[in-house]
Amino acid sequence: MQTTDMEIQVNGGTQRLELGASVAGLITALGLDVNRVAVEINRQLVRRVSFEDRKIEPGDQIEIVEFVGGG
Repeated sequence: MQTTDMEIQVNGGTQRLELGASVAGLITALGLDVNRVAVEINRQLVRRVSFEDRKIEPGDQIEIVEFVGGG
């Protein structure tokens, strides 16, 4: 039986995600706004223009920071 998902680390916690998912797919799955986040994978910053193309691999360690405005 072939597995269709993988385990990754997101902000220090374990997350299951579909194999072949992109950074954009992860952001959507987490309910975040793609225009309000910065993403780092394995300590490398991912440019926003690469979110659709950058595939996530099993075991990746991902940090996501969400920008919040206020006063």
